[in-house]
Amino acid sequence: MMTLRTKTLQTPVRPLKLEPFPQPEFIYTRHPVVLMHGFGAFATVGRKGYLHHIAMHLRSHGVRAYAPNVDPYGTIETRAFMWKQRIEKILDETRADKVNLIAHSMGGLDARYLISELDGYAYIASLITFSTPHRGTALARYALERPEQLGNWLTGVMNWLGSIVYESGKPNAALTLSELTPEYIEEQFNPFVPDHPAVSYWSIGGRAGKGTDVPVNPFLVMPNRLLYKYEGVNDGLVSVASARWTHFLGVVEADHARQIGLGLKRGIYDAEGYFTSLVKRLSEWGF
Repeated sequence: MMTLRTKTLQTPVRPLKLEPFPQPEFIYTRHPVVLMHGFGAFATVGRKGYLHHIAMHLRSHGVRAYAPNVDPYGTIETRAFMWKQRIEKILDETRADKVNLIAHSMGGLDARYLISELDGYAYIASLITFSTPHRGTALARYALERPEQLGNWLTGVMNWLGSIVYESGKPNAALTLSELTPEYIEEQFNPFVPDHPAVSYWSIGGRAGKGTDVPVNPFLVMPNRLLYKYEGVNDGLVSVASARWTHFLGVVEADHARQIGLGLKRGIYDAEGYFTSLVKRLSEWGF
């Protein structure tokens, strides 16, 4: 008797597999998110701003995210007034009543001044500062104490670059650096710019280089070592001790540039992914 042989059906190969939901995860936040950049403009050449790419990534998740630019070498007060103008435009465009701020580096000082001194508490719901020198940085003092010729050259280059990348700005690098010294922040800024009870504050620090096993950007090696001498573990520009403020969320393993997606991409830190995780937290917290 002949037996029929049946072929075993195999799962077809799907070289062009379609996922049920290929779009990025949607993240809902009650308020728009404004990313605030810090001091300096050297790394913005050829870019639309330090944090523009991160804002665009957040928008792919449905977040009303903005990354405006202000004078990179302006004083805290000058920049705070500019941030206020930017936020007013964002509120008008989104028809929102408040915004959430995520501020990197000096941007966190601008944000604190804006909230306390320019009535920002009325339209700012929360502030997350990322490697902000809340107690100043010894590097600013060091730069100002250099021989006059070097100091004038450095601040002159900063002012020149600032006037090029930001046409309507009023760069004043020397004065701005003086506002980032530990003496100015501890004696003249912090006592007169307290946290406002209507706003929720969180902070994050960063670590790399000396005292850690995290690689540091070659351009930050020397300042990293110098700052370690005065303030301990740091990210190349701001120490963990100085970044700690109010409710501390912890430390990321990335130098000051890597934190916002600049420089060498080594290690597991992903700037876009990390900022996305911060926005998810805001969503979970009802902001």
